[in-house]
Amino acid sequence: HIFMCGFSLGMDKLVVCPYKRPDALCRLICFPWAGGGTSRFAQWGEFFSSSVEVFTVRLPGRESRFEEPFAKDMATVVNEITSVLLKEFQEKPFAFFGHSFGSYVSFAVALHLKEKYGLEPLHLFLSGAHAPHSEAFLPLKTVRISDIKDEELWNYLESLRGTSALLHSEDMRKHLLHSVREDLRVLQTLSFEKPERNVPFTCDLTCFNGSEDKSNDLEAWYDLTTGDISFYELPGGHLYLLEPSNEIFLTKHISKCIENAGL
Repeated sequence: HIFMCGFSLGMDKLVVCPYKRPDALCRLICFPWAGGGTSRFAQWGEFFSSSVEVFTVRLPGRESRFEEPFAKDMATVVNEITSVLLKEFQEKPFAFFGHSFGSYVSFAVALHLKEKYGLEPLHLFLSGAHAPHSEAFLPLKTVRISDIKDEELWNYLESLRGTSALLHSEDMRKHLLHSVREDLRVLQTLSFEKPERNVPFTCDLTCFNGSEDKSNDLEAWYDLTTGDISFYELPGGHLYLLEPSNEIFLTKHISKCIENAGL
């Protein structure tokens, strides 16, 4: 049994990729938001040309990994993603797209790859997130998760996306609340202090935000790369990227950035 749990099994568990493109020049790895699954980003594959293959990361505790315990901390998440995908990261250029919680996960993975293996994404696309060393990130790290009542959390989630329309059963609702809490717990274990002199990245970085979302501390991302940084605000709230017109903008823009990288 142990021998059967080979690389591809780990890969099938962790990554969803309905549009396989073995000859692609670059892979785009997508990281969902807190409590989020893979279905939305998995469909992004069809919006890209044959030069980009889209992988979406699936964390434990959801979808086909429902039976697995949720990750305990960010280091566990980062280690799983890195160990399963290291060969992929080494064999061809890759870019990351993360939204909200997914932005922080993608940042943590990128940092680990750089520090441990000298590997770096071609481009970091970050959405709906503060820079992880900014003042604005502190409340996320210090809120007591156990103090947040289910009703409060549900109302907050509904305000983001009208969640009740999507969830028909009490079980699904409970599972979503549990997933969001567990992801927040993981987020609180992200420890990053900006190095004094050393800038972690050299890659280009693009930040996206919803115009009606709370404003994120984006300026502080300047501290983290020597590459070019650009900012885009798209119409909508925190989950602005679920709007088809925004999705088209994002995928076109990401395509253009990857194509302009001259692979």
